[in-house]
Amino acid sequence: MAPEGRLPCYRSFPSLRESNGWPVGISGPSEGSLDRTDWNRLVDILTEHSPQGVETHCLAYYNPLLQRAEDFDNLHVRAGTLADAKALYDHPDEDGWTPSNLWAQDRSWVLCTDYDLWATKGAGPAALVETFLNDTEVEAVRLPWAL
Repeated sequence: MAPEGRLPCYRSFPSLRESNGWPVGISGPSEGSLDRTDWNRLVDILTEHSPQGVETHCLAYYNPLLQRAEDFDNLHVRAGTLADAKALYDHPDEDGWTPSNLWAQDRSWVLCTDYDLWATKGAGPAALVETFLNDTEVEAVRLPWAL
C-alpha cells in the first residue's frame, strides 16, 4: 500500500528500494496502458453499470505522448459504443495502447489511465465505484479524497 498521504505508484513496493527491482513473480506494468485482461474486465463492469449496456455511446482518447513522434499533432479520439471498446485493444493505428481516457458520452463515468502513476482512475455512480472496489479480478483502492 502507499504510505499515508501519498498516491500509489511504482515506488510503493518496498523491494524497489533495493537494487534487484520488482518482487519475484511480479512484472512491472505497461506504462500508460492496461493489459488485455484488465481492459476487458473494466469494459464488462462499465457495460453492467451503464443504462444502455453495450449500446452506451462513449469516446476514447489516446494521449499523443504515447504515440509515434510524427503523430504528435494529431488528436486520437475514437467514438463508438461499449460494444466496440474491447476491440480498441487491437486497433492498428494505436500501437497496442489502450486509450488514455474512456468516458460515456453522457459523462456518467470516466476512466483515466495515468502514464506516470501506473494506474487507472475511475469515477462514476457509487454503485459503479463499489463494483470496482469489490471485484475479485480488478485491483482497486479508494483514493482518500473520494468519499
